[in-house]
Amino acid sequence: MAELSQLLWAAQGVTDTQSRRRASPSAGALYPLELYAVVRERGVVGLPAGVYRYSPEDARMTMAKNGDMSGALRAAALDQEMVGLAAVSVVTTAVVQRTRSKYGERALQYVFQESGHAAENVFLQAVSLGLGTVMVGAFNEEEVHSVIGARPEERPIYIQPVGVPQHRGERSTLRRKALSREPDRHR
Repeated sequence: MAELSQLLWAAQGVTDTQSRRRASPSAGALYPLELYAVVRERGVVGLPAGVYRYSPEDARMTMAKNGDMSGALRAAALDQEMVGLAAVSVVTTAVVQRTRSKYGERALQYVFQESGHAAENVFLQAVSLGLGTVMVGAFNEEEVHSVIGARPEERPIYIQPVGVPQHRGERSTLRRKALSREPDRHR
């Protein structure tokens, strides 16, 4: 639960309560992105399977749908196996109108840039926690929208399946060995 909370905070968490700035940049500080966590059965200790909506203002998750939706999300993601097998998938959506109100035709460009910034933060945070993730952009928007129960004005942008790498222990051992080696003096 703490790891999932940290992943969501890294993407859109409030970093300054006075200015309401968030962990990833936003054009005009308009913050068009919304986050959902699609939690698989037994995917997150202490959290029932379901779809959760993240609230950056208070760093809370609210259940939007009950039950394991990982299979439906996998189908919506063109049957990409990692989406169905992940402990949790972070789905980023955007309310483009928030940005369009200030930036007009450039809004979509800024929204896509912002989604990349947030996804990178999730990726970096996952790695720092010893977790694995990938960015998934190939999916049926209407199906993802339905699976997560997004509001009509939201547009799905990214899916990031997150889980414990199968060989995490082995990698940790290899990393410790690599870090304990003497520096290469021939370079």
